[in-house]
Amino acid sequence: MKKLFYLLAVFSLLTSCVSKKNQVIRQNILTLKDSYCKAPFQYNYSNRVPSYNSDSILAANKELQGTFSDQSILILNALDNLDEVHKIIDLKKDSSIAAQVKVLQLKSKINSKITIALTELDAVAAEFDCEGERVAQIGNYVDNLNDSRNNKMILYSIVTGAAASIAGGIVSDGGWSNAIDISGGVVGAGFGLATLNPKGRKVEFIHQRNLLRDIWREKLESPNFPPFIWYMYTEKKFSNKEKHSIISSMKERWLHYQFDDSTTEADQSVIFSDGGFYRADDLHNRAAMLNQMQSATRTINQNINYLLLDLDKLIL
Repeated sequence: MKKLFYLLAVFSLLTSCVSKKNQVIRQNILTLKDSYCKAPFQYNYSNRVPSYNSDSILAANKELQGTFSDQSILILNALDNLDEVHKIIDLKKDSSIAAQVKVLQLKSKINSKITIALTELDAVAAEFDCEGERVAQIGNYVDNLNDSRNNKMILYSIVTGAAASIAGGIVSDGGWSNAIDISGGVVGAGFGLATLNPKGRKVEFIHQRNLLRDIWREKLESPNFPPFIWYMYTEKKFSNKEKHSIISSMKERWLHYQFDDSTTEADQSVIFSDGGFYRADDLHNRAAMLNQMQSATRTINQNINYLLLDLDKLIL
């Protein structure tokens, strides 16, 4: 009887610890249901997305192609700085002090637009990063729920088997002893099978401002992104092979790796909705997709870096 008493005491202690852990987790989850990553106010961008007629833009600015790459010319057009560049080229023919001062003024105007573009890139990348961390926290929460549940089922299985073994040893009647052993084995096996839940628990996670949804739908404009950033995402000239835009290539990878090439599954996924009930796998997929978009956003800095190098060549 002492063995059974000690066993029940240990069982009570362990389940109490698990319960307290879950209570702490549930309290913390309340801080994650409302996004703390979005900007405190909605900025209404007055500019529209630049023209996608890249071939016409490049044809109209052929004289710049000796100094600027095609991508740099398109960025200058997107920033509405092509006129300033043409004026600088004309002023370079004049060696007067007044002309040199004017060149510096024009370059300062271009640099001001570039600075704004860089801060927009940083802001968008920061939101992707923040959302990724937020989703990762939710994912850890669901993982803990699943682990706690499995641990309890395993614990129940062990305790049931041990209790049946002790009880069988106490009962002297052979028939009852066998019945207890069999019953304990069945119940223990049932607890063991209960751990085989491949999908696991789920949790409600709301995100009415859904940046990934805008990426998936790939419209000509998106109110959640600055027009310049959206243009860089969607203009094919800024991809490595110039056949697919940055987000078109991203969508292909998502479709293949996250949704097993099923467009229907992707379109119906909670990831691209206002939110809902997430399982751990969906949360981990969402976190990975947000991190991928953060990386893709930061690579646009390379294009702007090349533009700055081209501008330096123009001024020298």
